[in-house]
Amino acid sequence: MKTLQATPLTRERFAPYGDVIQTDRSVEHFPINNGSTMRYHDMARVQLLGAGARPVISIFRGQPFALPVTLKLMERHPQGSQAFVPMRRDRFLLVVAPAGDGFSVDDLRAFITNGSQGVNYHAGVWHHPLLSLDRVSDFLVVDRAGEGDNCDERELPCSVRVTL
Repeated sequence: MKTLQATPLTRERFAPYGDVIQTDRSVEHFPINNGSTMRYHDMARVQLLGAGARPVISIFRGQPFALPVTLKLMERHPQGSQAFVPMRRDRFLLVVAPAGDGFSVDDLRAFITNGSQGVNYHAGVWHHPLLSLDRVSDFLVVDRAGEGDNCDERELPCSVRVTL
């Protein structure tokens, strides 16, 4: 069994896998609506590939996992990005590997969010399905709908445990 320790999620650490969605000074922002609203602009790159692709917005309700979490599979969406934004400031765990046809367990990286961060997995990036922590959690999800198979799953060659 391989053990991964989750590190705090940052834009720099997560850049090879996608975008971190959070409001802070490093994001382009400006006032709109006569100054009553601050717009944090262009926070993630939505990718829609293939015939008939269109963006969809959904809500996923994730059941909580207790730590340590043991993983058995990974998935990827080769034809589009997939963004997860917690709706109630709930922490969640991320496990990722670089985009490509395959990956090794040595390629896996684990991150823990602070509850106010969302992520956008780039097309083809391997990731574990949603890993909510603490309580049942709702996520706003932006991803691709359309023609073609857009979900590949791979069983891990060995169990992988994730800790904090």
